[in-house]
Amino acid sequence: MAVGLWSLRRRGGRSLSGYFLAGRSMSWAPVGASLFASNIGSGHFVGLAGTGAAGGIAVGGFEWSGMFIVLLLGWVFVPIYMRAGVSTMPEYLGRRFGGGRIRLYLALLSLGLYISTKISVDMYSGALFIREALGWDLYGSVGALLGVTALYTVTGGLTALMFADLVQTLIIIAGASVLAGYALGAVGGYQGLQERYPLALPPNSSGPCGRPRPDAFNLLRDPSTGDLPWPGLLLGLGIISAWYWCTDQVIVQRCLAGRSLTHVRAGCVVCGYLKVLPMFLMVLPGMAARVLFPDVIGCADPQGCSRACGSALGCSNVAYPRLVLSLLPPGLRGLMLAVVLAALMSSLASIFASSAALFTLDVFRRLRPGAGPKQLLMAGRLWVVAMVGLSLAWLPVVEAARGGQLFDYMQALASYLAPPVAAVFCLAVFVPRVNEPGAFWGLLGGLGLGLARLIPEFLLGSGSCGRPGRCPALLCGLHYLHFAVLLFLLTCAVVLAVSWCHPPIPTVHLHRLVFSLRNSREPRIDLDAAKESPGVQMGDLEATQGAEPGAGGVATEMGVASAEAPPPEDPKWSRLVDINALVLMGVASFLWGYFA
Repeated sequence: MAVGLWSLRRRGGRSLSGYFLAGRSMSWAPVGASLFASNIGSGHFVGLAGTGAAGGIAVGGFEWSGMFIVLLLGWVFVPIYMRAGVSTMPEYLGRRFGGGRIRLYLALLSLGLYISTKISVDMYSGALFIREALGWDLYGSVGALLGVTALYTVTGGLTALMFADLVQTLIIIAGASVLAGYALGAVGGYQGLQERYPLALPPNSSGPCGRPRPDAFNLLRDPSTGDLPWPGLLLGLGIISAWYWCTDQVIVQRCLAGRSLTHVRAGCVVCGYLKVLPMFLMVLPGMAARVLFPDVIGCADPQGCSRACGSALGCSNVAYPRLVLSLLPPGLRGLMLAVVLAALMSSLASIFASSAALFTLDVFRRLRPGAGPKQLLMAGRLWVVAMVGLSLAWLPVVEAARGGQLFDYMQALASYLAPPVAAVFCLAVFVPRVNEPGAFWGLLGGLGLGLARLIPEFLLGSGSCGRPGRCPALLCGLHYLHFAVLLFLLTCAVVLAVSWCHPPIPTVHLHRLVFSLRNSREPRIDLDAAKESPGVQMGDLEATQGAEPGAGGVATEMGVASAEAPPPEDPKWSRLVDINALVLMGVASFLWGYFA
């Protein structure tokens, strides 16, 4: 609350640019910390530890893939977004393709994904931790957490969140490191974990259910029998990561708040280095919990799981809370409660701020074209309150999903809905020939294919060990990461095929919107400029306040965007950032190879 009120007073939270983009004034440290803290929520503590306890280290690949993709964000996508002068991802597609239907569709899809995958999972995992630690009611805990988070999001905007994230990142790393030390020390370090994890059997276990996987310490697993097959982990996960890191409003909004491109890239490198940690701070401690509490974490039958943790679907999600309560002395338990709440609140606040920007700038402004700045700010703040209610209503679905493994639920849902968005963004950036009909029908066709898999699986159940689901193998037999690859390729095929049936977009509309024209100095005439609403635009507001760093262009009343010289970059500083990016790729390659 203090940070929110301070930023409201000091940082111009009363303006659209100040509230939604922190005045484009952030240096590399808040950018990097906010990228990491926005990504690491309480769902990661509970979900990564739980999935690690159930299946081993392969789930850490979800984190380590981000070490490569975050560099793609800083070196390929953000320069285009900045030079295009956009504030939201639907706004970019609106300028790239024209027409309002793609922009509105992406805004609504993003808001739905925030509610169903991000906010609800973080709320559930945070409340699960509080219930285990303090015995509070699940919904009461969620309501209290959401209230506090929404309050400082509403008051301070993005500036409050990014400065709060800087503090919360330090709390998360310090606290999680303490627990990881206690957990690995209790099982004899990494070598002791390798020896004892395969022996962590629940009492009265019979058959394969409840037994640790023989490939638990392999990052890359068999393509047909592995729970996370290696083609899916490399290709399917790469597609989902590209959607999340390069096209998701929550992440990109933090980069657009950077004061220059070099600061943004340095922040991406910092985030990439921090992404090394979740494997060691969350996945391995979750596996240690399986060793220390095999009767609870490894329960194999519904009756035993109900007795152990109150959930018939499995108890892997209580691995991290159980470590905290069993291993740490009282003072450190309080620290870990603060760590999980910091992770929860930072990610929730980030999603609230980004969803407010999407709703206000891409949905509400279409409904009320003449709305002024005060109305837009009020709409954004009220939408945050509405998100709280919608997320609470979705909680029962999260609680019952994917056999009790939260991280699996998040990734499966993203695999069915995100690849079409990733395909359209990649083609929009790299293929100038793609046009609006191709992008729109590609998005709709991809959504239809994704829902054809998603709805039967969630209605009929995908099943778990010893309890096969009723969903036919024809629909649900393909692993969700392999399905993501297939969906991405089919969407690309539809987009390209339909685009070739319609005339191309003239080059005058594409300057600084596609990769091949990213450095163009020619004026750009925005598509549908004459149809734009006369209400307040973000670009208009910034143009009246002077040129913003990294804005990349100024929109005039005629809808012509003129190229603006980017702010000067320090060559030595830029070179240092580039060298660190190469070192980060080397570190990531070594980790993948060592644990493969």
